[in-house]
Amino acid sequence: MDIRQGPAPVVSGSEWPTADLAGYVVGEAVWAPSIHNTQPWWYALDSAGLRLYADPRRQLPVADPAGREMLISCGAALLTARLALRAAGYEPRAEVLPDPARPLLVARLSWHRGAAQAGYERRLSAAVRQRRTHRGGFSSLPVSPDLLALLQKAAARHGAALRVITDEGARCALAEVVQVSERALELDRAYVRELAAWTPAPGRGRADGVPATAYPARAERTCPHFPSPDFARGRGWGHQPLSTAAGRSAGVVCLLETSSDGPRDWVNAGQALQRILLTCTTEGVAAALHSQPYEADWGGMSRRPQSDRSGWPQLLLRIGTTVQAGGGVRHARERVLSLAGGEPPGRGADA
Repeated sequence: MDIRQGPAPVVSGSEWPTADLAGYVVGEAVWAPSIHNTQPWWYALDSAGLRLYADPRRQLPVADPAGREMLISCGAALLTARLALRAAGYEPRAEVLPDPARPLLVARLSWHRGAAQAGYERRLSAAVRQRRTHRGGFSSLPVSPDLLALLQKAAARHGAALRVITDEGARCALAEVVQVSERALELDRAYVRELAAWTPAPGRGRADGVPATAYPARAERTCPHFPSPDFARGRGWGHQPLSTAAGRSAGVVCLLETSSDGPRDWVNAGQALQRILLTCTTEGVAAALHSQPYEADWGGMSRRPQSDRSGWPQLLLRIGTTVQAGGGVRHARERVLSLAGGEPPGRGADA
C-alpha cells in the first residue's frame, strides 16, 4: 500500500484515506525524542483510530525499571502525532491510559475534520524533523525571558511546570548531583552494558540507538559542569567537539515537574517535553536533557521536594544557543505500525 509521507498537503475539503493518514501520522511521530533513541512505541490502526502502545521490548531494565522514561518517550510521540493530525487538517482527540487493565496502552487517538492549523502549530510541525538533542555546552548568548515564559506556558498546556533555576547555588548543587550520578552509573557494569547495546558503532546502519553523529568524541565541559552520558567511552567515536573553549556555558537550567508521580504524569510530562523542545527549535535554541540522577536513584531527585511550591521533577533540561551537529536515525513507520489492529509484540519477540 502506498502510504503518504513527508509534509502534509494543504488542507482541502477531501478526506484522507484512513491508512494513508495513519501512515503519515506515525511517520511524523517516530521523530519524537526517546531515552537513548530506543523508540519504545508501537501503533495499531482500528475502526476507532490509532492506538499507541509502549513497547516493552525497548524498555531499559537497568536504567528505567519502572518504565517512567519509556512513558515519557511515548508521551512525546503522542504530542507529535497530535500535531501531525492538525497538519493534515484534522482535530485530534487523545485518551491517555484509557484502560487500567492494559497498562501498555498509552493512548487512543481519534480525529475528525477540523480547522486549518494555527500559525504556531505550523511552526511546531515544521520543527519535528529538525529537532535534535544537544549534548554539550552553549554559547554565552542569553536566552530571552520572553522565550522562557513561552516554554513555561508550553509545559502548562499539559499539566506540567517548567521551573527555571536562577539561584547559582542551586544550579551548582544540581550540577553536582548530575556529576555524582554519572560517576555512579559509569561504575555500574549492568548499566554500562545496557548503554553500549544502544550505542552502535559507526557504519552499523542501525535505525535506533544513539549514533556517533549525535555526541562528541570528547566531552565538553560546562560551567557549572553537567556531564552527558559517556557514549564514546574512549573509542574515538563521535564528532569533534563544537568548541575547544574550556568551561562553556551550561545554559539556562530547568526542571520539568508534574504535580504527582504516576504513569499518567509521565505521559503528560512527555507531551510537555516535546512541546518545549519543538518551541526551542522554532526559536533557534537547543536543549540538553539529563536523566542520570533518576537512573542512578541518587540524591533524592526522584522524590518530591519538601517545598509545597514544587512538584515531582521528571527531567532536568539545559537550554541555550549553540551550533548543533549530526542527524537523527529512526525506524521506518512500517516497523512500528500495524494497519490490521492487534496487540503489540511481546517482550520476548525479536526487536
